[in-house]
Amino acid sequence: MIDIIDLSQEIYEGMPVFKDLPQVKMTIHNSHEEWSGIKNPEKKTPAVHKLELGEHTGTHVDAINHMAKQYEGQSIDTMPLSMFYTEGICLDFSHKNLKELIEPEEIESACLKSKIEIKKGDTVLLYTDHYRKYFNTENWGSGPGISASCAKWLGEKRIFAFGVETMSPGVSGISNREVHHICGEMKFTHYENMVNLYKLIGRGRFRFIGLPLKIRGGTGSPVRAVAVFEN
Repeated sequence: MIDIIDLSQEIYEGMPVFKDLPQVKMTIHNSHEEWSGIKNPEKKTPAVHKLELGEHTGTHVDAINHMAKQYEGQSIDTMPLSMFYTEGICLDFSHKNLKELIEPEEIESACLKSKIEIKKGDTVLLYTDHYRKYFNTENWGSGPGISASCAKWLGEKRIFAFGVETMSPGVSGISNREVHHICGEMKFTHYENMVNLYKLIGRGRFRFIGLPLKIRGGTGSPVRAVAVFEN
């Protein structure tokens, strides 16, 4: 029996985006009525939507070239697919408050508590319950995040990625920029805007899949991230 947990936000017009990133716009490009030659229909039924959105919209993964200028050329289409198809674990940090940092020793404690070991090539998801508490509120952009020392510690574990429910992996204005730089330097990445992480707590290891679109030169990509449990 396979249990697939959806870890991805919906994409829709008006959804929250990080700071000055492109707003999502969604319009009917072609309707079924148009294709059928119906003039002035009372209702248009979408056959094709036109989407306008940034690469870092909703649940997405960052490319290495997003981390800093010196990583130009290391775009999302050049990153090996093995980075996005891994074993995964999820650790409980739902006790964390707004803008509070997660430190390396807290990761270690969470692993001991859950009886889970971080392995080379893992994707490590950090459950803070920020999405259910604050999505689309004034505090949505003020979530907890990892410290720079925590990012380095995770990189030394040689993980492929970590993932958070918040709009940024670090705390904006405190650790976020440095966390990105460390990811670039140590050649691992992160997922942002994840959901349903509470459904993974206490269930042990799973297969994580977060495949990006093959965007030429892309600095990141929306993903349909899932956790797969095989019983």
